[in-house]
Amino acid sequence: MAEVRNGTAETQATENSSRKRLLAFSVITVLLVGAALFWWHSTYYEDTDDASIDGPLVQISARIKGNVTEVNVTDNQRVDKGQVLVQIDPRNFQAALDQAEANLASAQASYEAALVSVPITDINTNSQLHSADADVRGALSSVAQSEKQLDAAQAQVLAAEAENTKDQLDLQRYTPLVEKDVISKQQYDATVAAAASSKAQLAEAQANLMAAQQAVRQAKERLTEAQANYNAAQTGPRQVTVQKAKADQAAAQVHQAQAAVEQARLNLSYTVITAPESGIVNNKTVEVGQNVSDGQTMMTLIPLENVWVTANFKETQLRHMRAGQPVVISVDAFGGRQYHGVITQIGGATGSMLSLFPPENATGNYVKVVQRIPVRIDFSNPDENKDHLLRPGMSVTPTVRVKN
Repeated sequence: MAEVRNGTAETQATENSSRKRLLAFSVITVLLVGAALFWWHSTYYEDTDDASIDGPLVQISARIKGNVTEVNVTDNQRVDKGQVLVQIDPRNFQAALDQAEANLASAQASYEAALVSVPITDINTNSQLHSADADVRGALSSVAQSEKQLDAAQAQVLAAEAENTKDQLDLQRYTPLVEKDVISKQQYDATVAAAASSKAQLAEAQANLMAAQQAVRQAKERLTEAQANYNAAQTGPRQVTVQKAKADQAAAQVHQAQAAVEQARLNLSYTVITAPESGIVNNKTVEVGQNVSDGQTMMTLIPLENVWVTANFKETQLRHMRAGQPVVISVDAFGGRQYHGVITQIGGATGSMLSLFPPENATGNYVKVVQRIPVRIDFSNPDENKDHLLRPGMSVTPTVRVKN
């Protein structure tokens, strides 16, 4: 019996020793495998839990002043792109558009009238210039002709004066002779008649001279008037230039009126505020009947399709990290549900440098701290987020494969 007990004890000791060796081998194997996995993961992958879903927050604001007549959304409501969110009373802006269109029609009519006046002014001024030139030439001819008539009248006066002088002298000589009966009474009467006739002819010649002088003065006055008209007609090209300038001004006023119409039409369109893209409405602060001003924020739209991951990696993790490397993203809110992405950007500065008050290390109180740099990761498979469960601010854990 003692021998049986001894054999059993030895067998149990042997089995215990085998179990210990097996347990030790298993532990060593697990440690080796764990070390290998840790080495493989740390060599080929980089991950961080300092990461979250990021996305744009669109501030929906009014672009005009007005009274709100409709609010078609509530907080946390999902909206589609182009859906009407808010309606502002459009009546004032419709009236402004009608006024701007009327001003445009008036400006276009003025422009057309000014444009038609340009060739009319050109034709009229050319006609006036030709007519004035003809009047000047005619006045010059009249002056020359009247001056010739004046010369002839002066010659007639001189001839009449000579003839009158001769006849008067003859009368003076014949008067004492007839008294002495040296000459006949008939001869004396003929001398008297000749003296009277020459005197009358002299008076007529002098009157003709005065008329010729008056004609010269009138012809010169007409010449002066014709030259003044010609000088005025020479301003025709400048009048055409002025009319063209008026047409250009009218054209500019048309463009100005067109711009006013476009602005009024834009202001009218701003009375309907629509969603720029699909998303969820938050922080709604506008109500029906409220007067809003331009630039006033009425709500925040959170897009659900345009989201990405902002991961803050330690600077020591960026040695092998490059844009284009694949990423597996684990979302905490969904029990580790995984999404796939790709690195698109590596930040240009650390988070501390981009803060409101960057650190100042020139004081000498420097403590070296591992810095983090933001890395943008875009989702590479849109179908993974077709249910739009991802929300900005959600915590995620991205794992980047930095080596193949």
